Order: sequence, then structure tokens, then C-alpha cells
Amino acid sequence: MIKERKIVFSLLFTVLLLLPVNALAESIVLFDQGHGQQFLVENNRPLDLSELATLFINEGATITTSKEQLSTDILQGVDTLIISGPFVPLTGPEVHAILQFVQQGGNLALMAHIAQPIAGIIKMLGGVISSAAVYEQKNIIGGNPRDFMVNKLAEHPLTNGLDAFAAYGTWALMAEKEGTKEIASTSEDSWVDLNMNGVLNDRDAKQSFALILAGNMGMGKFVIFGDDALFQNQFLQGGNRILGQNLARWFTQNRQQI
Repeated sequence: MIKERKIVFSLLFTVLLLLPVNALAESIVLFDQGHGQQFLVENNRPLDLSELATLFINEGATITTSKEQLSTDILQGVDTLIISGPFVPLTGPEVHAILQFVQQGGNLALMAHIAQPIAGIIKMLGGVISSAAVYEQKNIIGGNPRDFMVNKLAEHPLTNGLDAFAAYGTWALMAEKEGTKEIASTSEDSWVDLNMNGVLNDRDAKQSFALILAGNMGMGKFVIFGDDALFQNQFLQGGNRILGQNLARWFTQNRQQI
């Protein structure tokens, strides 16, 4: 039996009644809220995701949420699954259901607040996430080396019209399988504090790190962001807003383009 999903923004129902029948085939976007997430689409606080949800609505999507364990039943009828900022790890059965969902044509976006809850599924998607956050030495925002502008971008639907975006405490990513692409990266002077002493030394990893990975699996596609703050309300401006708009368009339009 399919468990009930909560539909966000009740005003959508009134709007839907006014649309012609051929306009009712919206893309269904499910925001997972069953893994301890603190930043939600139905709230309008600075760190919430209501503005990101609005970007998807602007592309004709219907937004739903679920606090249930992810399963084939929960994902039935869903076009896009967004898992942003989980604090509780995905279980083995959930990972299996999600991968099956993507294989069968679904879209998946993973956005890390901490690495551990989604490290396993990232591995299954052909990537790896660091155990410590990235520090940058170029394009730093407000004197904090963990906040910086990212302008090293690969050509991709996610980067259309994008010159740079701002990262706020991001984890490093790396593609390990052919077909998983590195879409945005730091400068060569960025580093990960492997020995956790807050100072760059020869025991740390200093290089360019990917911050966004994307690829195909079966008939579906996925994207992994090393930072969930990218799309939080207070940061969803400038290049971050363009990135969010591109994400919404990529997931609601051409399904097979990676």
C-alpha cells in the first residue's frame, strides 16, 4: 500500500483547478524529510528550502514531502527525489530503492550537510565524499576560508549561464567511475584538513576538488552537491539562484541529457 505523502503549498490545488487538462502532467518532486533534516521546504527561515521549492514550481513541478522510510512504494509516481541535509544515514533497503528509482528513469539530487549519511550511496553512484570540509585560498568570502566563490565550471546543463556560485562549508567530492562527471571544482590551492588541526601542512590534501558530480544510471540521472547551503533561502541569490534554476529545469525537462 502506498503511504501518504504530504503536499506542500496548499494553494497549488486552487491553481491546478484553473489549468487545462493537458497542463496537469506536472513533474512530481519529493523532498525527503525522514532523515533528521532541519531545513525544510514548507518553512521560510533563512536556512530553509522554500525558495528552492519555488524554483521547481516555476518549472511546472508539484512539491511533495515525506517523513517515511524511502521505498519503492513511497517513490512510486515520483519524478525527482531530493535528499538535502540529512543527519540520519540512509539504510540499505532505502539505498536499494533509490538506486532502482534512478535506474527506472527517476532524477536524484543529493546535498550534503554532513558526509556520513550519504557516503554509501555516493559510492554506489560512482563518487566519493571527503571526511572533512574544504578550505580555499582563493575567492574567499568574508575572511572565512570555508566560504568561497566557485568559478571552475564544466560545460553542463547545470552551468548554463553561470559564471560562479558561492559555497558555504562544502565537502570535497571525487568521481571514481566513468560516466560520473565533475561539474564544478575548487582552485588548485584548496585543501582538506586531514589531520584536523586547522592549519595547512604536508599531511593535508592540497589540490583542486570537485564540489558537484553528475551522471546517468540506467534511464535516470543524478547530481551530488558537496554543500546543502547552496540552495538555502538566504544564499539563493546571484549564481546560486542560477544554479538552482538550472537544476529545476534539468530535472523537469530533458531527462536523458547529462
